Amino acid sequence: MHEIVTIMIMAAALGMDAFSVTLGMGMLGLTGKQVFRIGLTIGAFHVFMPLLGMITGQWLSGKYDVIATYIGGGLLLIIGVQMLLASFSEEEHSKLKPVGIGLLLFALGVSLDSFSAGLSFGILGTKVMLTVVSIGAVSMILAWLGLLIGSKFHKLIGSYGELLGGVILIGFGLKIMLPL
Repeated sequence: MHEIVTIMIMAAALGMDAFSVTLGMGMLGLTGKQVFRIGLTIGAFHVFMPLLGMITGQWLSGKYDVIATYIGGGLLLIIGVQMLLASFSEEEHSKLKPVGIGLLLFALGVSLDSFSAGLSFGILGTKVMLTVVSIGAVSMILAWLGLLIGSKFHKLIGSYGELLGGVILIGFGLKIMLPL
């Protein structure tokens, strides 16, 4: 029972990270179909990344824990800067699209911390399926919530949504890279 509680707390923490970051992405004015795909993709990455971390195990934990943190923060910074620059663009549509490689990079950036968590779970020997399914499901649901709430803010603040979303992503990227 203690293991399940620990896994659910970790899943909630990793999911809250996805929730926070998707608030910014949601301000792009996404369609329902895009929200569904983004949440599903983030959930899938939150299954794959901790699974990869658990398989990789203890021998890479010292090296990849720090590297994964900087890669994740760096990807969020890049996406945030792109959104910030796009908000000042004269063009009607943003160059940053939550599709294709852009969506995969976004999901990778959001889920890299779950790789580090997977390393820890791998060292502890937790139940693999319970762990990865819990993290993936909670992250997917919280990502959908973040996208939907961000979408509502987009309707309220209009063209400033992309600017605010970019600032949020930059803030989270810096927070990940420079823990205070």
